[in-house]
This record gives sequence, structure tokens and C-alpha cells, in this order.
Amino acid sequence: MQIIRTKAHLLNLQQKYLTQLIGFVPTMGALHQGHISLFKRSRQENDVTIGSIFVNPIQFNNESDLIAYPRTEAEDLELLKKAGCDAVFIPSVQEMYTQKPVISFNFGAIEKVMEGAFRPGHFSGVAIVVSKLFNLVKPTNAYFGLKDYQQVTVITQMVKDLSYPINIIPCETLREPDGLAMSSRNRRLSPVKRQIASKIYQSLQLAVKLLHSEGVEKTRTEIEAYYNQLPDFQLEYFEIADAETLQPVTIVEEHKRIVLCIAAYLDGVRLIDNILFI
Repeated sequence: MQIIRTKAHLLNLQQKYLTQLIGFVPTMGALHQGHISLFKRSRQENDVTIGSIFVNPIQFNNESDLIAYPRTEAEDLELLKKAGCDAVFIPSVQEMYTQKPVISFNFGAIEKVMEGAFRPGHFSGVAIVVSKLFNLVKPTNAYFGLKDYQQVTVITQMVKDLSYPINIIPCETLREPDGLAMSSRNRRLSPVKRQIASKIYQSLQLAVKLLHSEGVEKTRTEIEAYYNQLPDFQLEYFEIADAETLQPVTIVEEHKRIVLCIAAYLDGVRLIDNILFI
């Protein structure tokens, strides 16, 4: 596995793969088996698999969150070698941003809800770094986990609007045995709080049952009440949204896909999850 730290080196490597199918998995490191599943799928579907590890400062709204984000490069490299990754790009902040970006992205309605509402500018920062990485790697297929459902929607829109010749491959969320969505942030939970973290997924499962029988408004009310009885959690949002537009829905319509999305703080750690309502 080649370890690449400069854009020039990456561009030189990419030239060798011009006639091959390139799979790309961008990450911020602190890898877990959810990430590794993306690399394994890429290995199955492409000639070459390239990953990246870069904690992107311009997508963080909270400086302390950026500082606290786990960095585990040595462990990550071992996992990527075992997963069969061919090359990994690990740039410095200075390598990625010789100056602070002047441009910004505006994704309209799909970024004004949920994550975008609570983290203004977040998706512009995500889109800037992903577009830079796409320009450098020039992948055929790029793999993203559906735990970050809104992010996948935003990146898919960016690729469509900018006519990138790249297939965005959404991949199912991998979960721990108790249902907690695998996330780099989970390692920041204390052992005691980790034991109850799966209640986030349990609340989504409850919401699906309620939505089938009680409708949208009653479901929202019941989930808010659920968290009011759990003092360890601070619910940031729970949203029942159209799976395509991400806009809130008021009724369940036949044949319309709905996604239930949630963000909550536990032990000072912000956790997100979602579940599709079929």
C-alpha cells in the first residue's frame, strides 16, 4: 500500500491508473469496520482502491470538536493494509489549503434542515474538500456510508450539478451488536455512557412503529417524550423527512420514501443516526 502525502505525488500516481476502474473512499480517519466495509466493497468493484485520511477543518463549526476529533493514523494504516487498499492520501492542512477557500457551496433546501440547520456552513466545507479530492483522485466510483444520510444527498447533488463523471455509491450503515451505528465518535464515549448509546437506534425503531400506527405528529411528540425521560441524552433534532428532498413531511404517503433522522448529545459527544421508513 502506497502512502501519499502530497497532491503532486497523488496526481502522478493517478496517471498510472487512467485506464483502470478507480474506487475511492474519503475518510477523516479513526477508522472502524464501517469504513472498512466501504474499502472491501470498492475492492470487489474496481481495479484500484484509493482512500484518504484528512480531518477537514473547514467543515467543523466548533473548534473544540475539531480538536477532540480522534487521530489514529498508525492504527488506520494497519486496517487499510489488511483491507487491501492500494494507496492512501494523507495530506496536511497546508497541503490541502494553501489559503483559506474563498468559494462556498449553497445546496438550497437540502442543506437548510437537520445537520445544515444546526451546523451552518458545514456542507459547504464538506463539498469543498470532497470536490478537491475528486479532482485529484479522479475516481470511477466513490463510496459513502449512509449513516451520514444528508451528506450523501448533498454530495450526490454536487456531482450531478457539476457533471462529475463519478458514480456515488451509498453503502448501508454498519452497526454494533446492540444496534449503535459505527462511528469514529463512539470511542469518545465513556464505558458507562457507551452502554446506553444504543437507545438512539432503539428510538428510531420505535419511531418506525409509531409512524405506521400513529402518524407523523404523534410520532414526533412521542420521540421527544422518549428523550425527555432520558436525562443522559440531549436531543438536538428528530426529523421525519422526504428521503429525496430531505424536507419535513406531515403525512405518510403511499410509495413515498421517508427517512427518520436524529442527532443527540451523549457524554458531550454528538451522535447522529437515521433509518428508512418503507
